Amino acid sequence: MNRGVRQVRIIGGSLRGRRIGFPEEPGLRPTPDRVRETLFNWLAPRIAGTRVLDLYAGSGALGFEALSRGAAEAVLVDSRASVAAQLRLSAETLKLSTARIERADALDFLDRKGPVFDLIFVDPPFDAGLVPATLERIARHGLLAVDGLVYVEAARRDAPPLPSGWGIHRTGKAGEVGYHLLHGPHRDLPGDV
Repeated sequence: MNRGVRQVRIIGGSLRGRRIGFPEEPGLRPTPDRVRETLFNWLAPRIAGTRVLDLYAGSGALGFEALSRGAAEAVLVDSRASVAAQLRLSAETLKLSTARIERADALDFLDRKGPVFDLIFVDPPFDAGLVPATLERIARHGLLAVDGLVYVEAARRDAPPLPSGWGIHRTGKAGEVGYHLLHGPHRDLPGDV
């Protein structure tokens, strides 16, 4: 079956207004513009120069948006061949040499115990039940920098399960989407809920 390519636009930063394509795949739903705008307003004072990990990258909207707004580098991870191929094409089209695309299962990628990240996006298909295992691995392998943040997007009804010592910095809801900005242990940020 030949699936079409849909588009989402980057809403801020140096690439504002540019469009990125993504294949029509089950469970692939880009973060809504309104939610991305709120998220990146929260992150604005902290995004410049960060190392970003975009798990379950899908359209790449979060990782590419972070690069557009000044992140130093981003690793975008997705297990689907068509998605990874489109992410590579988008990175080339946008001339983002600081974007690295990994075709891998996100949990397997985390188990490699790679580098530490300042910002990690966790946005799996809502019905896949992957958030608890993802957060557990990030915490167990120490993949979040001391001052780092983890963004979790899930169905509105599902609060993210916090690893021991973690806290919620910000949280919001839009339609059927619940979105949460978490911090690891050793860190209390102004505005924590």
